[in-house]
Amino acid sequence: CSLVLGVSSREWFTFLKEAGQGAKDMWRAYSDMREANYKGADKYFHARGNYDAARRGPGGAWAAKVISDARENAQRVTDLFKFGDSGHGAADSRADQAANEWGRSGKDPNHFRPRGLPDK
Repeated sequence: CSLVLGVSSREWFTFLKEAGQGAKDMWRAYSDMREANYKGADKYFHARGNYDAARRGPGGAWAAKVISDARENAQRVTDLFKFGDSGHGAADSRADQAANEWGRSGKDPNHFRPRGLPDK
């Protein structure tokens, strides 16, 4: 496969390293969000995790997208069981995905930071 694509093993190693680091960035943002437990701050943490991961390079951006999409898809399934086919949470999921994309595109995640959120 790498012969056809012209990708060296060094590039694959770099991609995988970036993906691993990006996954850690996403986990750190999630952990910080849980620790902060601050109402209205979830979009900030979505944007920040994606921003940090994407800054690692293409592997980090890929990991951020995969993790973000998996989380939103899992949430849709759990919402379906909790609320039925009411559409509950669909708008919030779209807003989360917009914050995810905002961060992955390199835009400042502080755009979503609510007033009063502690610096830590």
